[in-house]
Amino acid sequence: TSSNSDLFRLNFQKANGNDSKKFKGDIRGPGIPSRVIHVRKLPNDINEAEVISLGLPFGKVTNLLMLKGKNQAFIEMNTEDAAQTMVSYYSSVTPVIRNHPIFMQYSNHKELKTDNSPNQVRAQAALQAVNAVQAGGMPMAGGVDASGGMGGHSPVLRVIVENLFYPVTLDVLHQIFSKLGTVLKIITFTKNNQFQALLQYSDGLTAQHAKLSLDGQNIYNACCTLRINFSKLTSLNVKYNNDKSRDYTRPDLPTGDSQPSIDHQAMAAAFGAPGIISANPYAGAHAFPPAFAIQQATGLTMHGVPGGLAQLTMPVAAAAAAAGRMGFHQLSGGHCVMLVSNLNPEVIVPPLLNLCEGVYGDVMRVKILFNKKENALIQMSDGTQAQLAMSHLNGQRLHGKALRVTLSKHTNVQLPREGHEDQGLTKDYSNSPLHRFKKPGSKNYSNIFPPSATLHLSNIPPSVVEDDLKMLFASSGAMVKAFKFFQKDRKMALVQMSSVEEAIESLIEFHNHDLGENHHLRVSFSKSTI
Repeated sequence: TSSNSDLFRLNFQKANGNDSKKFKGDIRGPGIPSRVIHVRKLPNDINEAEVISLGLPFGKVTNLLMLKGKNQAFIEMNTEDAAQTMVSYYSSVTPVIRNHPIFMQYSNHKELKTDNSPNQVRAQAALQAVNAVQAGGMPMAGGVDASGGMGGHSPVLRVIVENLFYPVTLDVLHQIFSKLGTVLKIITFTKNNQFQALLQYSDGLTAQHAKLSLDGQNIYNACCTLRINFSKLTSLNVKYNNDKSRDYTRPDLPTGDSQPSIDHQAMAAAFGAPGIISANPYAGAHAFPPAFAIQQATGLTMHGVPGGLAQLTMPVAAAAAAAGRMGFHQLSGGHCVMLVSNLNPEVIVPPLLNLCEGVYGDVMRVKILFNKKENALIQMSDGTQAQLAMSHLNGQRLHGKALRVTLSKHTNVQLPREGHEDQGLTKDYSNSPLHRFKKPGSKNYSNIFPPSATLHLSNIPPSVVEDDLKMLFASSGAMVKAFKFFQKDRKMALVQMSSVEEAIESLIEFHNHDLGENHHLRVSFSKSTI
C-alpha cells in the first residue's frame, strides 16, 4: 500500500531529524509511477553502496535518501521508465541483502531534494563514486570513506555453487554475471567436492554490485545456490580458452587439453523468480505436455525487463535438466523409476537397458518383469535423469519395436532376497564403472542430445585409425554411412549410421568397448551430422 505522506513526514522527522526536508516537491497519488522509489525493511548495517546497487541494473541512480533509523531509503532514478522497470522486476524477484528480503514501492513524491546533512553528504559521495566509474572515470582504487562502503574491493569474485542438483557450466555463469557488468575472465574448478569459479570484472565496484545482487540467489528453482565472496586475487591468469576457463579479452588463446566447448543450441529462459533461470519455462508460454517441453519451449522472455535482465540463453541440456525436475515434479513426485514396455524379449537383457538408458543418467537397477518379459523397471539415480531418459527415448525403436517409456508408480527397484534368484532378471548397477554423471558439474550433462543417426566417439587411442572404427561398427551388421575424426583432436570422431535405430543399437554394443592401450571407447549421441 502507498504511504500516507503526512504520517511519513512526521515519522521521518522523529527518526532522522533534518532528513524530512528532502520531501519538497509535488505530492502524488498512491500507486502512481514515480522516479522515486521507497525501499523498506533494510538491514540495520546497510550502507549507501548497497542501496544504490539495487537500482544500477535498471538505469542511472540520480539521488538517494537514507533513513537508517527506520531501516528505509528513497532511491531516485533518472527516468520514470527505469523506475517502473525496477519496481516491476522486484515485484517478482524479491531482492535479498544479507538474508534480509527488501521491499519497495513507488513514492508519493516525484523527486528528492537534498541538503547538507551528514547523511546526505555520504549519500552524494557514494553516488558520485558510482557515476565516475560508470562514466569510465576514476577506477575504484580507494573508496568514498569508511562509512560509504565503496572502497578497495577486488574485481575478482570467488563463486561457490551449493546444492548442485543440475550442471552449472562456465557459459551459464558468464550469462548470469555478464548481466551486471563486463566479465573479463572465468576459471572453474572443483574443490572440496564443490563446484567453484573465480570470475574477474573490469573493476571492484562492478564486482561489489554483482556480489550484492547475486549472493544467495538460486540459479534454478530451489537449488544451485550462489555463494559469492571477494577473492584475495586482483587479477586472473588464464592460459586456455575451453569449457573450464576463458579469457574474453584474448580469443586467440589455445584450447589446451580440455574437450572443446560445444556450440550448444541455445534456449532463452526467463530471468524470473525464484531462480535466476526459470525452472519451468513452458508453464505460461506453451501448452505442450511436459515430455515435449524440453525440445519445444524456446524463446521465452520476461516482459517489462528490458536489456540485460530480460533474457538468459543457456545450453538446452542444462535447461532441460532444470525444467525436467522442477516442471515435472508435480507429475512424477520426483520418482526415479521408469516402466519401459514393448521390449523385444528375445534380445533385451538388463545390460542392454543399462547402456541404453545410461546416456541420459546413471542407471542404478534394472528389473525385467518375470511374467511380462517385454516390460522392465529401470531405476535412475534421480528424478531428473528419469525424466530426461523418458523424454528422449519414448517412441524410439530398438530391435524392431517402438519403446514405450513412462514413469512407474514404484519408488525403487527391489533386489531379490538372498537365496531367491530370479534367473538374472534383476541387476544392480549402483557401483557400475560406466556411470557418466557422478561428478558434480560433469561436462557429460552438456553433451546430452536426443537419439540421432550420428554418434560421438571419444577416448580413441592414437594407434586406432578410421578403418578400424568403421570395421568395428560394421561388425554388428550395421551400415556405416560416414566417418570423420575431429580435426583438432583425433581422440574424438563422429560416425554416422544408416538410421537412428542402428545408432541406438551400435551405442549399446560398443560403448565401453576395449580398444586396447587401456582405452575404452565412449559413445554418445551427437547433434551434428557429417
